[in-house]
Amino acid sequence: MLRRIGIIVVLGLIVAALTAVPAIAASPHFKGQNSPTFSQPTPTTLNASGALAGLGNFNTFVQLDASGVPDVTCTSPGGNEAPGQNPGSVDVSGGQFIPTTSPDKNGNVPFSVTTSPPAAITGKEGGCPNNNWTATINSIDFSSATISVYQDFNNSGTFTPNELVLQQSFTL
Repeated sequence: MLRRIGIIVVLGLIVAALTAVPAIAASPHFKGQNSPTFSQPTPTTLNASGALAGLGNFNTFVQLDASGVPDVTCTSPGGNEAPGQNPGSVDVSGGQFIPTTSPDKNGNVPFSVTTSPPAAITGKEGGCPNNNWTATINSIDFSSATISVYQDFNNSGTFTPNELVLQQSFTL
């Protein structure tokens, strides 16, 4: 009788061990109706801020990718400016690392991520007559943004495409 109970207990423990799964975030999402919000801290950068919920206790990385039409001024080799060029679109990005030690973690985390300014462009890329001209991006009229959230399930400090837990695009 004792032997049967022991076998049943051992089998129960084996079944429990085989069906146990790590506690991974069930449903990462933006917290609140107005999250995220977008602003332009400078004429050539975009900021997204808000809060995330449904996260597990893992290192998190929030990436912001944005596109827009730049306002470019072309300067001739002689120093004369020609404003109002329309070179197409530019892409910028930025990221924020949020460690598991963040005091606000506990499945919820605020974020505020800002893109880097765009890289310098050639005169031709800026819509100038040729590359002897200098193109300067004055501002960007942002039209779209994508926020991607990655979680490092191994807490190794590196993030892979397999660790993408949330991605959402926005029209600005």
